Order: sequence, then structure tokens, then C-alpha cells
Amino acid sequence: MSRRQLERGAVLRGVVTREGIAALDADFPLDGTGPDFDCDILHLDMDAFFAGVERLRHPEARGRPVIVGGTGPRGVVSSADYIARRHGVHSAMPMAQAMRLCPQALVYPPDGDAYRRVSEAVMDILRSVTPLVQPLSLDEAFLDVSGARRSLGGPARIAAMIRERVRREQRLTCSVGVAATRFVAKLGSTHCKPDGLLVVPTDAVRGFLDPLPVGALPGVGDKTERLLSRLGVRTIGALARLDTELLRMELGNKAGTRLSELARGHDPSPVVSDTPDKSIGAEETFPTDVDDPELIDRELLRLSEKVARRLRASGQVGRTVNVKLRRSDFSTISRSRTLSETTDVARRISAVARELHAASGLKGAPLRLVGVRVEGVVPAERAHRQLALGEEEPGWRDVERVMDRVTARFGPGAIQSAVLAKRDENDV
Repeated sequence: MSRRQLERGAVLRGVVTREGIAALDADFPLDGTGPDFDCDILHLDMDAFFAGVERLRHPEARGRPVIVGGTGPRGVVSSADYIARRHGVHSAMPMAQAMRLCPQALVYPPDGDAYRRVSEAVMDILRSVTPLVQPLSLDEAFLDVSGARRSLGGPARIAAMIRERVRREQRLTCSVGVAATRFVAKLGSTHCKPDGLLVVPTDAVRGFLDPLPVGALPGVGDKTERLLSRLGVRTIGALARLDTELLRMELGNKAGTRLSELARGHDPSPVVSDTPDKSIGAEETFPTDVDDPELIDRELLRLSEKVARRLRASGQVGRTVNVKLRRSDFSTISRSRTLSETTDVARRISAVARELHAASGLKGAPLRLVGVRVEGVVPAERAHRQLALGEEEPGWRDVERVMDRVTARFGPGAIQSAVLAKRDENDV
């Protein structure tokens, strides 16, 4: 790798062997004087994670395109490996369209438990390097490796070591961006996928950012991108040259100031270790539109039980219940209600969810998707509880915790609410 390559960021592919890590020393010496001397932030992004896990689980997938997603008439793609992507398949695409583009692909339904197990193993690798790990999802995380330099070397060397361990221990590949700030590190991992390592030295940040479209910046959606385009701003470099005061006038003081700073490569946000969930939710897309209010309420109960289990498993409670209702034309409404007390009880969550559905104006209307989400989530030990006289929630919490233990031992469906069980019997 030459110094010229370092001018706009250094991309290293396949540097995952111990010999490859040692070879980094020429450009990234152990004494900390290399171009990564102040690049303490890493962003790790697993490559086509769900598809990669399924490929390991299914020997017949060797050399074949792999797609993960719903297999029903309304199924959508959750993940596609890079073979399928070369045929035009991408996440959120209808599965029917994906199969037309890549008919030779093997399709597997999502297995959340399997992905969580592998994700936990990858996060354990990261935490063995530094306690400052901030997972963003099952397949990506930020790390601050400033405290690991003395024992492990510079950031580029640490990133290469992490990639080597992920490949060796989990038989999967990942891409890592290395920079002085979070958002540049995240852009770095995006630009070296798949199976790459991109170092963006601080003095190369502007050269790396300037040619990129403004849509690459966090917080720039379609609406903001259109507004900037009207101002003649299409690249990050053009945004960096735009007068900050004009940007504040167009976007508001806070958003304008932040975008101006990001365009210049400035991002003071730190890596926050294991940020707790702000909300926990679940949703379901029906195979065909459903207009039966009883079936909708039953699904809201099932989703509420799923959300409540996740709350209890994580030791958290929430205060605001949100219901998502999507019509057949994809128009979507959300309704929410904030409770007087926090809860992790499905009975309470589902009662509010059904009331929100009844008051939505869509009761009896054909629905394509419903969802339940609990927001304002906090650790249970921090939540103050003062139940009204005669309130039954403590008893129901005990019942639902027993159901949690039965489910953990015997699997999903081993025990469920009487309403759901009765309906399942009628469906047989």
C-alpha cells in the first residue's frame, strides 16, 4: 500500500491472516506514528449476515445464490448474498420479484435465534478487544479502541485482527471502517464491502468525503436531498463549501449546523457502550388482506405477548404503547397511548393495542400489516410502580413469567393464551 493510496483512504482486502496483520506494520507501525495514529473509532459490518449464516447451516448452498426472507405470496427479502445481489436482488424487495431476477437462488426463512447466537459470538470478540462496544443491530457495531493500543497495536492492526478472528471463529466475513469519527468509520465500512478494511486518515477525510453524494450523510433523507439539490448541492464537498448560515435558514438551526459539521468531517459523538433499547416491537404481514376485527385483535394479542416477552427477557419495561396499521395500498397509520405506569405485561399492552385499533377508524378495513411497539423503555429496576387498589397486573406478570419459563424449556407454542389456543383449535 502506497502513500498515494492513503490520500483518500486505504482499502485492504483479505488482510485476515496473521501474516497479513504483520504486513500492516510497514504502513501502520506499532509505535503509533502511522496514518491511523488518531483513528480510534472502528465500525464493523458483517457481510450479508443472515445469508452468510444460512449458507453455513445448509451445505447444499455452497456456490449457489442465497436469499433470506418470507416465502409466502407477500414475502420480502431480508438479506441476499453477493451472488444474488449481482442479479439485482436487494433487501426489502418483494420475494416474487427477487425470484424472477435470480430463479436459481435458494430461499430460507429468517431464523432470528440462529442470527442472535452468531451475533452474540461476534460481539464477544469485539468486547474482548475493548469494553467500548456499541452494537447498532445484530450485524454491526462501533468500537472505540483507544484503550487497546498498548496491548494490541494501532487501530488498523486491531481491525485486521478482528476480521481474522471473525473469519476463523465464525467462518464469516466482515468489513471494517477505521477513522477518527463514527460517521466516517461507518462510511468507510460501507465503501470497502464486502470483506474489506478501509482506513481513512484524518488528513484524508475531506478527500474521501467530498466526491460522495449528500445522501451518504446521516440524517439526509429524500426530502432534505431534494432541498439541497435545489440549492445546487449534490455532493458532500459542495455542502461543505455552502455558507452555514444559509444552511441553518433552510434546514433549521440544529439540523443545518450538524450537516455543515458532518460535511467538514466533524462528528464529536462518542461510542456509547451497549446503548439500551429505546423501544421494542414486533409486526406481522398477512399472506392476504385481513378485514375481520376479531382476527386483527387476535394478532395484536400475539404480537403484544411477543413484545412483553422481549421486555421481560431484557429486564426492561415501557410506558407508551404504539400500534401500526398498514392498509392494502401500503398507506400506514400509527396510534399511541402513554400509560400512567410502566409495564412488561402482555395483557396490559394488548388491551391498549386493541383499544387503539378500535379508535383508529380502520376497524373492519382490510389490513396488510399490523404491529405493536412499546416505547419509553427503561430498566425495570429504575421504574417506579404504584398500582391502584385491586389492580391485577402483579398477578398477570407472575403468570406470564411462568409462561416464559415453559416456552424457554419446551419451545414456542408449548403454552399460550386461551384466546390464541382456542382459535388455533378452530383452525385445524
